Amino acid sequence: MTAILRGKAETVSAGSLSSWRRSRQARLSFRPAGDQDLPFLSALYASSRWQELEPTGWAEGQKQSFLAQQFAAQHYHYIKHYPGAERLVIDHAGRPIGRLYVARWQDEHRIVDVAFVPEACGQGYGTAVLGDALDEAFAAGKRASIHVEKNNPAKRLYLRLGFTVVEDKGVYDLMAAFPPGSQPS
Repeated sequence: MTAILRGKAETVSAGSLSSWRRSRQARLSFRPAGDQDLPFLSALYASSRWQELEPTGWAEGQKQSFLAQQFAAQHYHYIKHYPGAERLVIDHAGRPIGRLYVARWQDEHRIVDVAFVPEACGQGYGTAVLGDALDEAFAAGKRASIHVEKNNPAKRLYLRLGFTVVEDKGVYDLMAAFPPGSQPS
């Protein structure tokens, strides 16, 4: 997986996220994800999917191997299908606690992925980051969108923040939030 994270965001850098007031108040910082972050990103992915493998009866090593393969496949998919996306590591108190991948397109900002380590969940960090992402998109006159698995508990947060389901994609829903006063298209 060497050099798989190279590439820069097309329009916004991690430094410009310093205006994200909610995230700043939560003492979160953002930095571009680099190759040195791949072990953390892989472990983060595994931590978010581990519970799903409980019913398999697989040994721990089998689960770890499977999740590493799944992370590599997801990572490749994101690189291929979102080449201009900004890929960020979210830090709190000097340590990585999550990731945020955002693609800023002409008509919308796509939140490609947002995830936090289990111990950071329920602390308000997701609300802060997503609230700031919505503010940024709305200030640009754009909608924000995100794909979410139908059974993902985070879907409740997205609904609370004003996202609505705009398209059924099978196992996923495409959800979007629109700037105040605009009509969904």
